[in-house]
Amino acid sequence: MDTSGFKSLILQPLNWLPGFDHPFFKIDFETILHTWFAILIIIILIIIIRINLQKQTGIIRYLTLEFFKNFIELNKQSFGNFNFNYFALTTALFIFILICNIASIIPGLEEPTSRLNTTFALGLVMFFYNQYQAIKVHGIVDYAKEYFQPFFLMLPLNIIGRCANIISISFRLFGNILGGAIIGTLYLEFISRSAWLESAGILSGINFLLIGFFTIFEGSMQAFVFCMLATSYLSTAILGEFQE
Repeated sequence: MDTSGFKSLILQPLNWLPGFDHPFFKIDFETILHTWFAILIIIILIIIIRINLQKQTGIIRYLTLEFFKNFIELNKQSFGNFNFNYFALTTALFIFILICNIASIIPGLEEPTSRLNTTFALGLVMFFYNQYQAIKVHGIVDYAKEYFQPFFLMLPLNIIGRCANIISISFRLFGNILGGAIIGTLYLEFISRSAWLESAGILSGINFLLIGFFTIFEGSMQAFVFCMLATSYLSTAILGEFQE
């Protein structure tokens, strides 16, 4: 899958504003393309799973049910009782981030989550959703009061503290996935210089071990960590002392 033609398709819609010429504000169509391929993979998996769920037995049916049982239990423990909306959001987040994290196992694809724009967008989605749910549960007055706790002079710090969680959750995912991608790329470039090294990597299983750890295992762990943090922030905003 050759996506090199998309590398030049970069827009800078905010370039006319002072200070908005940083690469962060660019729209990279290559990343968008890889993200849509990840979504396509999810759609294909949904179709396969739906077909297998109609059967009475089968390994795919069993694994699917066990997967969702674990997220249902996580939802109950976090919110006190099962809430389908919260369950659907956090589970969808995990699946989407997981597929994005391990997308590089398909030749020609890169991890969309190795781009800060992607992880920052995910952090913004959770932040605004949490604010909406907090206002919905507590009311706009009580919601606003929390920004002045324990006294009104804390308003700037409370705002910064809540917004800082966007940076925290976004950079954690971005840094770990990008780090794994860099290590994998450096390793492959190193062994590609010698046919002996390539053969030794394949025969010894080191190649598969590195792919399994830095792509599949690390990608799964980071998707779960993001999902846990998102669930924790949401449950705190709704049930506990309001803080993002």
